[in-house]
Amino acid sequence: MNETDFLKEYDPSAFQRPSVTVDLVLLGLRESRPTVLLVRRAEYPHIGHWALPGGFVGIDESLDDAAARVLREKAGMAHAHLEQLYTFGAVDRDPRMRIVSVAYLALLSEQALEAALSAMPALLPAAIQVPWAGEAGGPVNGLSPDNETLSLAFDHADILATAMLRLRGKLDYSDVAFALLPELFTLRQLQDVHEAILGTPLNKPAFRRRQLDKGWLAATGAHEAGAAYRPAELYRFQRPVTN
Repeated sequence: MNETDFLKEYDPSAFQRPSVTVDLVLLGLRESRPTVLLVRRAEYPHIGHWALPGGFVGIDESLDDAAARVLREKAGMAHAHLEQLYTFGAVDRDPRMRIVSVAYLALLSEQALEAALSAMPALLPAAIQVPWAGEAGGPVNGLSPDNETLSLAFDHADILATAMLRLRGKLDYSDVAFALLPELFTLRQLQDVHEAILGTPLNKPAFRRRQLDKGWLAATGAHEAGAAYRPAELYRFQRPVTN
């Protein structure tokens, strides 16, 4: 028997096949708080609960294509940098049937977040409340614009926790913080991003010295406009030169 014969005789129903979905964590900063975009479920299960934008993966659709489709259809965004966050496959995570979800993370600047809200008024900007510090784990709560705790569908509170852990873990050694900033930013804004993700205040002189020593910041010579006091210098992110 060769491979062609084997495939002709192979019975794909010999094994049960779970369904696959994608869920998008579209995360940015709003009013200096980590904020995720949610949609309200209009059908069972968890009808009326808030959820991450998501959907089933088509049989002829790649994971990345499914994520891009959900981004367009449910978040009204034509483009965003989506990267796989984690795969969630608890047996009982969905009461309908065995469903494995591949979560994607997209970091949005404040301008991109507001543009998405304008394009899709049904989206809810939910502030993320992290009830644990450091590298500890646990579900993360979503808060409405009125600071009311939201009831999240499925295991989406755990997906948010994984996203926050990933961000905290990568904040010091990668360039993820700059995805949450405009092209030009002040050192104060950069520190605000770090403090918002870490959930703790940082020493200003030590933080600035460490960021400047990394070689990731290029001074522009320009200064912020409309400042009440001495305007701060504007910087841009520059990738370090590697040999």
